[in-house]
Amino acid sequence: MSDNVVPPVRFRADVLAVPAYRQGATPTKPGYKLSSNENPFEPLPGVLDAIAQRSDINRYAAVAMPELRETIGAEFGVDGTHVHLAAGSVAILFQLVQAAAAAGDEYLHAWPSFEAYPSLGLASGAVASRVPLTPTAEHDLNAMADAITERTRVVLLCSPNNPTGPAIRRADFDRFMTRVPADTLVVLDEAYREFVTDPEAVRGEEVLRQHPNLVVLRTFSKAYGLAGLRIGYGVGDPAIFAAAASVAIPLSVTGIAESAARASLTPAARAAHAERVAALAERRDALAAALRELGLAIPQAQANFVWIPETGQAPGGVADALALAADFSEAGTLVRPFAGVGVRVSVGEPESVPVVIDIVRQHLAQR
Repeated sequence: MSDNVVPPVRFRADVLAVPAYRQGATPTKPGYKLSSNENPFEPLPGVLDAIAQRSDINRYAAVAMPELRETIGAEFGVDGTHVHLAAGSVAILFQLVQAAAAAGDEYLHAWPSFEAYPSLGLASGAVASRVPLTPTAEHDLNAMADAITERTRVVLLCSPNNPTGPAIRRADFDRFMTRVPADTLVVLDEAYREFVTDPEAVRGEEVLRQHPNLVVLRTFSKAYGLAGLRIGYGVGDPAIFAAAASVAIPLSVTGIAESAARASLTPAARAAHAERVAALAERRDALAAALRELGLAIPQAQANFVWIPETGQAPGGVADALALAADFSEAGTLVRPFAGVGVRVSVGEPESVPVVIDIVRQHLAQR
């Protein structure tokens, strides 16, 4: 078939209308990749050895993975039946929305938030309902509660919010949950939870057992540095995950990913993990403070990235997010621009911090 011939295939208009998730690009010249929120550290102690010891890759992984589930569950005060594993927490997001929201139903999320959210309901025909963030780039939980209708089946809360950075406060979360119908699923997406230093932030392990309709999501991709192995988890009522499993792609979690995750939770790995997370949080705070000294209104940063707003979205921003990203790219460093909204800059190697500050300073000076 010629490359110039369009196949006679009809696709759904609603699918074609939603852009596919866009992965952060890789630098093509010497510089830093600060576009994907990846962990700049090498794997935790014991992880590479655990991977090397897997000699059974000719076999499917055992789906149950009871040891890993029990270890995770213990962190939340539940047993392993309350833990659901998948190829990254984003896979569980797709499962939950598809299992709960049918054609014509709605699922609710803040915006801007995780870029995959708008496409979660496409397979089932569910409609995404977006609620704008506050002027301080936080979830507007009052407005989100007001937006819940009889058609709302799932509410997604991203804390800390990707790409803007603030975490949802516990008091605000508690008030919000009193307004959510008991049969509406609430997903607390805590992909960046390990980086949170705000004592007032909600923490999934502290609220899970109070709400039968709540699922908490975490991942090994970010703080644990296993992005290339794709493993994440959800914690919640087993009945919820039984429904999610019905729409899941079978056998998506590999044995290698399981071994790496288990190795990441050993005492030695946990100690190194705590040190690395603390270093990244300190680096994040230093970067945010330096950017604020340049006159930028950087929102509260609680993940492993900072958010530079565009002026049209908030005072103290840059004039053009795409132009700033182009300046970064020209210097060999990649960031994640959101056209007309802002720029997300991941916290990377310590040497990248002065580079980021210098690029932003020069960009502001030129305009």
